[in-house]
Amino acid sequence: MILQETYPLNNGVKIPKVGFGTWMIDDENVVQAVKDALALGYRHIDTAQAYENERGVGEAIRTAGIDRSELFVTTKVAAEHKTYEAAAQSIDESLEKLGLDTIDLMIIHAPQPWAEFREANYDAGNVEAWRALEDAYQAGKIRAIGLSNFNQHDVENILAHATIKPAVNQVLAHISNTPFDLIDYCQQQNLLIEAYSPVGHGELLKNAELKKMAEKYHVSVPQLAIRYCLALGLLPLPKSANKAHIKANSELDFELTAEDLEQLKKFKPIADYGDSSQFPVYNKK
Repeated sequence: MILQETYPLNNGVKIPKVGFGTWMIDDENVVQAVKDALALGYRHIDTAQAYENERGVGEAIRTAGIDRSELFVTTKVAAEHKTYEAAAQSIDESLEKLGLDTIDLMIIHAPQPWAEFREANYDAGNVEAWRALEDAYQAGKIRAIGLSNFNQHDVENILAHATIKPAVNQVLAHISNTPFDLIDYCQQQNLLIEAYSPVGHGELLKNAELKKMAEKYHVSVPQLAIRYCLALGLLPLPKSANKAHIKANSELDFELTAEDLEQLKKFKPIADYGDSSQFPVYNKK
């Protein structure tokens, strides 16, 4: 079962190959969503300070009746924290809100504050935030540290100053919008790529060609899209608050043919993410 399979991070920590994303699930509703995911076999839960649901995620984890050692919990330092002090304080706040002694993976949410995403240089601030993560890692508060939404320049900046190498870079990656150059670079540096919005924030469901290919495998478009990420060696983070969808997103017992994978890699990019185009990760990719 794919939910039991892991990737090795570059520090030896094992991370489950499929995660459960919690973006846009509020603090109250996230408790049941995470409990449902855990009951269905998910062991990797992804949250963030910016999601404002760490408390609920922590409650679900603490009350699910599953040994903490079996679970992998990720959270993110808010994109606005670009000083050592702000980042360090936020790490302790996340531990408190989650109600956990350790966080399995903590990452910098973005290289710029969201209001300036892709429009300003925060190289120095990112190094400061990274130093706070390194110190928390050394103190045993975090088992692995990494990045999110960092392009090659941003990753290079961290690598040039890091004493501990980033373990992951979590980026927007799905059929029709796969940053192959960035993936290749990160994989060469031994950074695992985590793929958020693996179903294109729902936009892939509208594609007739994808529906036809999914039917060939007797699967849904989301299942096809998640398997695509796995075929590229990425770690997909599907998200849903619907129990049936959470279950289906983990049913990935099929393999794409080499021909179909090549075809999927050539899909034209999504130009419009609909109502979600307001979010910087979709309009300033």
